[in-house]
Amino acid sequence: MTLRAGLIGLGMMGRNHARILRSLDGVDLVAVADPLGDPHDVAGSLGVLDGVADLVAAGVDYCVVAVPTAYHHGIAMELAANGIHALIEKPLAATSAEAAEIVAAFRDADLVGGVGHIERYNPSLQQARARLEAGDLGEVFQVSTRRVGPFPARIADVGVVKDLGTHDIDLTAWVTQQPFSSVAAQTAHRSGREHEDLVAVTGRLADGTVTNHLVNWLSPMKERVTVITGERGAFVADTLSADLTYYANGSVPTEWAQIAGFRGVSEGDMIRYSFAKPEPLRTEHEAFRDAVLGKDSSIVSLEEGARTLAVAEAVLESAATDRTIHL
Repeated sequence: MTLRAGLIGLGMMGRNHARILRSLDGVDLVAVADPLGDPHDVAGSLGVLDGVADLVAAGVDYCVVAVPTAYHHGIAMELAANGIHALIEKPLAATSAEAAEIVAAFRDADLVGGVGHIERYNPSLQQARARLEAGDLGEVFQVSTRRVGPFPARIADVGVVKDLGTHDIDLTAWVTQQPFSSVAAQTAHRSGREHEDLVAVTGRLADGTVTNHLVNWLSPMKERVTVITGERGAFVADTLSADLTYYANGSVPTEWAQIAGFRGVSEGDMIRYSFAKPEPLRTEHEAFRDAVLGKDSSIVSLEEGARTLAVAEAVLESAATDRTIHL
């Protein structure tokens, strides 16, 4: 069976989604839509449709939603009402209330809904999760992330917490398989925009793991790093290069007493793992295609997307009220 796919939103992410959809086995990209036109010449021979109604009329089986966050709810509800599966870019919606309505609509219509938290499909993090499941680090103590870089001009309707921070919230809960239980955060507005452009978050997961997340779009360099520290050492996942490095706790005693006492553990071997590195966006699309076909597949469910959004809102509430928010 060949699935008929549609795409709404032809900006930067839409361009990448179209590229993957056109090369995906078992999928035909049959219609694209964007009321603002096609600045990146995504449509090609398809022509640019105006909106969801046109995609429904084109007879699509599923639709990728890559429009600004403010429009996710309306488009998702219309797709659900017409029996069309949807892969919705993150964050799932502008508010948790809207997210809950989307979750309910897709559940009631027995449709497949997914959220585009692409970092889950990064090979370095997939390797980290598998190795954590296998017990390679033992008990996990801390997860620390840095996601900084220049301002993305494509983002206008949300701040750094919902745009970038949701990546770190989702990947941290997913790689550890533990939900957030509390967050405390500080934000700042330094670029003159309505929304926050930097955030520092301290969190705690349900099993007691401590997390911290530094996110901004004010840095002249780009970093995408996750450090997972446990009883046997630490994993460092760089999602820009898709590398995963293991720093083992040393088994050789440190004879310099002052240093040994300060460090608590000694430096051991360092291993950079070798593994296949498929493009995360392609892996995400393959997983969603398989889910629509009823096959076993690992997608980011709408429920998971709603939970991530709830944590992001708690981060913003913490920053606004200067207190720890318990989830």
